[in-house]
Amino acid sequence: MNNIMSWFEIPVRDMARATAFYEGMLGITLRPEEMPDAGLAVFPYQEPAPGGALTQGQDFTPGTDGPVIYLVTDDIEGAVARACRQGGRCCFGPLALEGIGTIARIIDSEGNRIGLHQAL
Repeated sequence: MNNIMSWFEIPVRDMARATAFYEGMLGITLRPEEMPDAGLAVFPYQEPAPGGALTQGQDFTPGTDGPVIYLVTDDIEGAVARACRQGGRCCFGPLALEGIGTIARIIDSEGNRIGLHQAL
């Protein structure tokens, strides 16, 4: 087993707003999909790497009390600034960690706590 994580879902209330937030913050394009119980906006990924999506549905509630996932960025300062301009806020960092890179945590447009990581 190379990775313990296989998939993540970030709950959202407003899919259009959340998609615009993440696309703007990270400079990526999310792919819309539909599941029987939820709408998805899938982050770009390549197998066998873990993937994930924004998820909107009855049993998906945004919040800051659950686990924190860290999304990769090549420009953490820029990503944090873009997040703040789009209605998010920085709640920790950026902090340089020796041998690891730089991390920060934000509150996204939906009220989720999300980590950002820029590798060395």
